[in-house]
Amino acid sequence: MNCKVEKSKIKGEINCPSNKSYTHRGIFLASLAGNNSKVENVLLSADTKATIEACKKFGAVIEVNDSDIIVKKPIKIGINVPEINTENSGTTIRIAIGIASLFSEESQKVSYLIKEKKSPNWPNEEILSKEFESLGFYISSHPLNAYKDILEQYKVKLFKDFEEGHESEAFIVGTIMSVKEKKTSKGNSFAIIKFSDLSKVFELFLFSEILEANRKKLVEGKSFLLTVIKDKENQENRFRRINVRKIVSLEDITKLNYNHVHIEIDKIDNLDKLYETIKDKGDSKINILVNTNDKNYLFDLKDKRKFDYETLKDLNKEQFIKKIRV
Repeated sequence: MNCKVEKSKIKGEINCPSNKSYTHRGIFLASLAGNNSKVENVLLSADTKATIEACKKFGAVIEVNDSDIIVKKPIKIGINVPEINTENSGTTIRIAIGIASLFSEESQKVSYLIKEKKSPNWPNEEILSKEFESLGFYISSHPLNAYKDILEQYKVKLFKDFEEGHESEAFIVGTIMSVKEKKTSKGNSFAIIKFSDLSKVFELFLFSEILEANRKKLVEGKSFLLTVIKDKENQENRFRRINVRKIVSLEDITKLNYNHVHIEIDKIDNLDKLYETIKDKGDSKINILVNTNDKNYLFDLKDKRKFDYETLKDLNKEQFIKKIRV
């Protein structure tokens, strides 16, 4: 029997069943956009009604017409937000916490805006994690912003700049969005890691040796410093065009004590302020350069001091600090 299959045209519309998970996200996104954004075929329940009420408390003007929702005016950033009752809806509280952080410069104080039985006071890292879990992207900030001082010390490149530039090797950073582990035809393990930095989302391949050494640390939401090298002979090969030589957790870096620290300050009168910050004994060798009256004075402290990431962050906020090199 001979059969001939020919191309045909299919045309029409399919109405998908209502979905509570999509309804939550549709309401929040429409409320951020405003301008008569419309969400059709929503699933109204106690949980999704809690999301509607939360968005109204944030300042959105919402109309509910049968199974459609229209957002007349968007969420108003900066208004005084009263307590919000999330009615035990987990998705509502996770996304609302991220949006609530937009209303305060001190993100640690956001949690009082949200009220739920047994609701925790989440740290900023956890808030960002819940934003990503719920929406697939970050709203209030990016996890890498917490490591600004490390990025400056290592002269980190944005992935986009490294990809388009002429440098063959650089430090980059990224927060893991997903991990897919696979095997080659020879049975060797490798992983495709999707990262996000402050410029874009990108993928890198980790091969067996680096993967085995870091597998337990490669968790979604965790941030890493990566040493990467361009393979100029394999620019068309997405597996090989950018190789990862080394990967280190940014969280681990913050726990390190620096062996040698070079500090430059603007006036000799500020030495007392500096000494007060680094007065505790530790394992870091400190030298200080003072530039005053067009002359440079270099001091080596006799005793080693405690100098960790928190010390680095604190000193970088001081006006009298010109440069710190670790």
